[in-house]
Amino acid sequence: MISTPARNASPDGEFVRDTTYIADSFSADLAPGSAPQPADDGTCAWPVEPGRYRLMAARACPWAHRAIIVRRLLGLEDAISLGLAGPTHDARSWTFELDPDGKDPETGLHFLKGAYEARFPGYPRGITVPVIVEKQTRAAVTNDFRRIPVDFQDAWAAHHRDGAPDLYPRELRAEIDEVADRVYRHINNGVYRAGFSGSQDAYEEAYADLWEHMDWLEDHLSRHRFLVGEHITLADVYLYPTLVRFDPVYVGHFKASRNRIAEMPNLRGYLQELFQLPGFGDTTDFQEIKEHYYITHAEINPTGVVPAGPDMRWLIDAHERHLLPGSPFADGVTPPRPVRAGEKVKHPAPFQR
Repeated sequence: MISTPARNASPDGEFVRDTTYIADSFSADLAPGSAPQPADDGTCAWPVEPGRYRLMAARACPWAHRAIIVRRLLGLEDAISLGLAGPTHDARSWTFELDPDGKDPETGLHFLKGAYEARFPGYPRGITVPVIVEKQTRAAVTNDFRRIPVDFQDAWAAHHRDGAPDLYPRELRAEIDEVADRVYRHINNGVYRAGFSGSQDAYEEAYADLWEHMDWLEDHLSRHRFLVGEHITLADVYLYPTLVRFDPVYVGHFKASRNRIAEMPNLRGYLQELFQLPGFGDTTDFQEIKEHYYITHAEINPTGVVPAGPDMRWLIDAHERHLLPGSPFADGVTPPRPVRAGEKVKHPAPFQR
């Protein structure tokens, strides 16, 4: 998610994440073409305007992955284009080395840092994905990874595809927020707290906390098909990127090694169901994921050797999640359209249909 300056440890060795973001948002009440409007809290509201913005992401990053999934599920491809940085970076920035000439084709950016400095010269914090960029100015609009999916659901609603799901139903928002916060603190960020611990005590505390909440998930999913309600919500989207990276990366690289997801029946079936749905498995690039973690985190893996495994073919095996109440999508909701040719993963798993 972030380049090196935004990762640090407390004096006792505990991993501490820099959580200061460009917290701007979008408003459908502003006229297209208008300038961003300052708010009392120091942030700005930007007009919803198809074609004006580009979602800069990286398939390797779990925080960016959630934004990619939500954009695809809601069908916002025509409204907000997608730029993809490569899986590795150095302390300076994510780069677009996968594109011709190493430049993002719509903005001409080579280093993502350029978008941050176009908005805030000398930007002092970590250069993160996801970030929404205004294409004409090449300036960062927001990198608030929690707010972007909510804005995609709410502010951009007029541009959703026909049959798009409501991933954030009004009647479930309080529960979704509660579960999502628990998942973030103890699981999404929990694997990082274990992996980047700077002392044995900090690691063992993070490890115990992570597995306490993984066991909670395993129990919860024995009775519930999805995290909240009877259909996919943002809570499920937020959990998926961590679960799908767990066996290939977090078990070994981040020392979260008590169990693999493949060994936990309810989490296994839950992940299988999500992976097999359009929008989830077809946005997952295991090769880029492994290259990012094993090459970028030299302090953990100084050799830079990327593992060949594990075998993830179990993700397409049959599961029995349909025996629980609910369905992935509510009545009248349809799966997203096929992936556009220019947005297909570069390294699809050989077993993916």
